[in-house]
Amino acid sequence: MTDIDRLAAERLAADEARITGSRRTNVSLAGAWRAFWRAPSPWMISSFLVAAVVARIAVAGGGWWELLIPVGLVAAFPLIEWVIHVGILHWRPRSVGPVEIDSLLARKHREHHADPRDLPLVFIPWRALAWLLPAYVVVAWLVTPTASSMLTLLVSVYGLKLGYEWTHYLVHSDYRPRSRWFRSVWRNHRLHHYKNEHYWFTVTTAGTADRLLGTYPDPSTVKTSPTVRDLHAREST
Repeated sequence: MTDIDRLAAERLAADEARITGSRRTNVSLAGAWRAFWRAPSPWMISSFLVAAVVARIAVAGGGWWELLIPVGLVAAFPLIEWVIHVGILHWRPRSVGPVEIDSLLARKHREHHADPRDLPLVFIPWRALAWLLPAYVVVAWLVTPTASSMLTLLVSVYGLKLGYEWTHYLVHSDYRPRSRWFRSVWRNHRLHHYKNEHYWFTVTTAGTADRLLGTYPDPSTVKTSPTVRDLHAREST
């Protein structure tokens, strides 16, 4: 290891300690993968994914244009992820008459911000997946013209959802970033949780949609938010 590499490693370790505290330990990727499967959501999503893959193989056929479905979804996913994060997960509770509008996903996400180290809160709530995963089937049936394209869409959606769960879990786990890509993803998401909740909304990519939508500032120019661990606290006071 060169002196430059050693200095870079020391700075990364110091930054990790500053952001995540002394509780952080080092685990292997295999260890993180085993721990990932202790949560219910990976099993729920993968069950629907396997069923969709089996059904797609059984149906066979389909046109070449169906390849555009996964390609288009992968290309659009950073934007979809950004919109969901901003519009649903960071939803500020509102009252319409006597009724308060505040979804389970928004409530759990506020708990997640309150303690980003609480790993069970990292995962999509199983109660939300219980209706969301079957709902994708209905939506796919409505928006696609054939059975094969419907199943291609479902395989793509479930695959991306499982990939999101794994990436989000890995970022919050004690696995230390090694690749340049993962270090970027890791840094962006930790800035969102520990620096300022109004920026860095993408999770599975290194700021792609954030750059496009103006939520990817230079961290040195951003003040640490007093509500980063207590979402909407300022609005409620």
